[in-house]
Amino acid sequence: MPTLWKGLSPSRAFIISCMSLLSKFKDDPLFGKVLRSSGKLLSANTISLGLSVLQGVMVARLLAPEGLGLIRVIMVYASTVNSILSFRMSELVVRYGSEYLAKNEKDKAAAIIKAAGITEALVSLLAFIVVFFTAGVAEKYFTETTGIAWMFTIYALGLLASFNLETSTGVLQVTHKIELQGVFNLTQNIIATLIIGAAFLWNGTLLVVLGAYLFGKVILGLGMFIAAQMQLQKHLGSGWWKVSLSNLTSTRELIRFAVSSNISATIIKIFRESELLWAALFLPTSVVGLYSVAYAIVSFIAIPADPLISTTFPEINRLIVQKAWPQLKDFLRKITTLSFAYNLMIGMGFAVFGRWIILIYSGSEFLGAYPALVALTIGMVFNYILFWNRPLLLSLGLPDFPIWVTLAVGIFKVSLAFWLIPKYGIVAAGALLSFYYIASVGIMALRGVQKIGQNENRSHH
Repeated sequence: MPTLWKGLSPSRAFIISCMSLLSKFKDDPLFGKVLRSSGKLLSANTISLGLSVLQGVMVARLLAPEGLGLIRVIMVYASTVNSILSFRMSELVVRYGSEYLAKNEKDKAAAIIKAAGITEALVSLLAFIVVFFTAGVAEKYFTETTGIAWMFTIYALGLLASFNLETSTGVLQVTHKIELQGVFNLTQNIIATLIIGAAFLWNGTLLVVLGAYLFGKVILGLGMFIAAQMQLQKHLGSGWWKVSLSNLTSTRELIRFAVSSNISATIIKIFRESELLWAALFLPTSVVGLYSVAYAIVSFIAIPADPLISTTFPEINRLIVQKAWPQLKDFLRKITTLSFAYNLMIGMGFAVFGRWIILIYSGSEFLGAYPALVALTIGMVFNYILFWNRPLLLSLGLPDFPIWVTLAVGIFKVSLAFWLIPKYGIVAAGALLSFYYIASVGIMALRGVQKIGQNENRSHH
């Protein structure tokens, strides 16, 4: 340890070290641009975080473990079906739309956005139909309550309202207006909080809470669509949507990218983001309620990370298009240093104060969620330190690599789940998810860094 730090506690020395290192980045124009854009989005997301916490407190205390587990299963089921069918159009728009706009090829940019929007709308409709016809199956295998299949269908209406959410997100990213997403997130959180607050004060039902979350999805989906259309008219002209799809070039490459993103998203959703469904398959709904609290609290780690993900992907893609390999490596080092500093502190906070957080968040009957909270925190922190792993591979032209990695690690995780979760409960579920994060993210980040090195070496010859 340097002489300057002698006499300081390890935690204080670590904080001073991070601050010293980050202070060197302040004069970097690209890093500063990303931080400013992320800051705008984070400011709204911070308020949304507070509202989400308040919602969680009221919902947990109103519905108790069993009711909370049930409502989370209903919500996750609809999003899982949608993700399985989704083509992640935001990534397609960022990958190709930003390149076309940079070259001022507006007809090509308009064509790719139009194709993405139409495809996403059709997928959203298909997802709703699938939920409608499988609601009875979901009720049977994921809940212990009968006569509630219609609730799955009601909540799935949010999929129709989000018919253009991914495409709109991509548009706002490439037009550098992604901070508007924070505004709509905040708006829908305010309204949902007011509805849930009324339900809490007057002993509302599970259906009222479900309606609050559904209304929030409607606000977010339609708000993002309107904002994206305004940006498209500004950058591409009022008649952008009349552009013929024949302007699309490299159609085979576009389809390959979209299909790869779909497969990758499906694998991620099945093995990583459907945790509550896997728990519901093996455990009682009341135990799923405990796990949902641990999962919800740990998910707050994403609040500061999501703005960085939204703002760094376009910049990573731009540097790769320009073949600016040294600048790309420098950029990745800086954003990784930043994410390491705050994620490690957040993770340590969850480990030390986790029981008090659960007690405040949901009450003493949920304290059994603490071991799962600690297990989940380890993997989640690792994931968000290296959050750039998959966007980097997509921009480097390696869309298939994440598929094979996540599939292999995911199959191993699920095979262990059938043995460990029935025996060790939600602690095993949390540990398995952490293993999935560490293994898959670590391998993908390493492959991306290796590819940058290979490209840099070729450019020198």
